Amino acid sequence: MKIALIEPYYGGSHKAWADGYARRSAHSVELITHPARFWKWRMHGGFLTLAEELAASIEADGPPDVILASSMMNVASFAGAVRHVAPGVPIAVYFHESQFTYPLSSADKTDLTYPMKNWTSAAVADLVIFNSGFHRSVFRTEAHRFLNVFPEDKHVHRVDAVLDASIVLPVGIHTADLVGGDRSPTEPPLIMWNHRWEHDKGPDELLAIVTELMDRGIDFRMAMCGEVFVSVPPAFAAVVEALGDRLIHEGWADRQLYEELLMSSSVVLSTATQEFFGIGIVEGIAAGATPVLPNRLVYPERIDEIGGDAATMLYGTPAQAADQIAGALTRPADAELRRATAAYDWDVVAPRYDEVLSFES
Repeated sequence: MKIALIEPYYGGSHKAWADGYARRSAHSVELITHPARFWKWRMHGGFLTLAEELAASIEADGPPDVILASSMMNVASFAGAVRHVAPGVPIAVYFHESQFTYPLSSADKTDLTYPMKNWTSAAVADLVIFNSGFHRSVFRTEAHRFLNVFPEDKHVHRVDAVLDASIVLPVGIHTADLVGGDRSPTEPPLIMWNHRWEHDKGPDELLAIVTELMDRGIDFRMAMCGEVFVSVPPAFAAVVEALGDRLIHEGWADRQLYEELLMSSSVVLSTATQEFFGIGIVEGIAAGATPVLPNRLVYPERIDEIGGDAATMLYGTPAQAADQIAGALTRPADAELRRATAAYDWDVVAPRYDEVLSFES
């Protein structure tokens, strides 16, 4: 079977998803992508140029059996743009994140075109895939609320039918790459914060947690690994300044360095205010780090799936996070948690993608 995987935002977790599936699928997966920049323009106009690239691929090598498209574009418009070159080819859409609940920065204002693109993408797709049960639940609730603001022919009656027919498939990881590492007893333990340096990853809460740890005199180092864009919330500069020499890495890390830091970490920390899967957290657990996560978003689902202890891994306040980090730094890693992440390995997950994308009855 030939699969055309369309990824308008080929970077970060989106790239890891596309590359991981392409490498582990039993089928032929062709990647058709745009660079990971200008996400708003990708949502508006990416569909047309990606449709042109798919048409060129079809002219050279024939049509795919199925199209797997990321939700970082208008999939409904894409379906219209490829109707002549790929008639009858089913389209599956994979939802990494939700435009219904994306928290706005101080520079943004509400724009209903983005959630509408999410809804119409789901409505026209032959198969809708979410990366977590939490995400599907949020989509259902918010789509109902969103569509009810319109005056007539609201589509609301279609939401449950679309969502009931959808499925959940996780993002895969490569657990074999995360075995080993050096947690040196001669150096302070390392805390990994592995997220984009953007407002939806909770810099103010991160600063509060770091301040709490330092006020308690807890000995630690920190690595802040993640993409840094042109506009960075000022709170991140405050975190860097507060950490001083404790910060052993800041910003983007290539894959080799990132894995080395991850396998040296005792704790993997999140402060996110938007998260629908948490690939970096799963990678951290697979590398042997103890997760300390906010008790919100997808994190309760993720902790439940791996059999973690919510009382010691899910926090409500920065002080609780500091308590959990302090406890984790005095305990050895939980080998059972680490083994549980095998369920997210691409060798396990890719065959599930292959099965559902066959579109066999």
